[in-house]
Amino acid sequence: MAEKRCASPRSSKLDAELTGCRTGEVTLVGRLPRSLGPGQLVLADREFLGVPLWQAFTATGADLLWRVPANRVLPVIKQFRDGSWLSQIRASSGPAQHEPVTVRVLAYQLKGQVGKDTADGYRLVTTLLDARRHPARQLAALYRERWEIESVFAEIKTHQRGARVVLSSKTPDGVRQQIWAHLLVHHALRELMLRTAATRGLDPDRVSFTETLRSARRSVTVTPGSFSP
Repeated sequence: MAEKRCASPRSSKLDAELTGCRTGEVTLVGRLPRSLGPGQLVLADREFLGVPLWQAFTATGADLLWRVPANRVLPVIKQFRDGSWLSQIRASSGPAQHEPVTVRVLAYQLKGQVGKDTADGYRLVTTLLDARRHPARQLAALYRERWEIESVFAEIKTHQRGARVVLSSKTPDGVRQQIWAHLLVHHALRELMLRTAATRGLDPDRVSFTETLRSARRSVTVTPGSFSP
């Protein structure tokens, strides 16, 4: 399953794509630009960076902020005061190989992180080329939010579905239906958390998903039909 998260000052959208285990994530993600548009910012990990996929997303008018593989060469075309620089990415083959795409590169390290994946720090590329309007420090802090998707997976698979619970359907269509049901319920719970945080003037991250889930389950038990995605 591939899932997209995007941030926007006006709205937030979610989309997902389901298929069998033999289809890779890059293929699945290539189907997600259908839900994008201007004013949105898409965050992605390093395995998705490629010119054709990048162009498919930018064609929607959305902006991108994606991590770069460690071995990607990104020459400096223009250096900015905040340490970021303009560069170009090229496709390894095909027509796009001769059509370089201009990007802005951010390089940074996080304090206290030790490991093979972080030894050389992080590098991001973005369509946000104006360093004054979009400082590197702010974009680096924003990219950190991408890791919250791992918590989302835990919310769905461990808390909402239940640990060690296997989907009960015996057919592919039934399995898809159950997965979509879990995604819709999770989205409804997250919307409830967002509204709760807004009424109390809190950051939505401060609202407990497990407590929200328990509350929703109690409301369904006491007054059936009162909670629906």
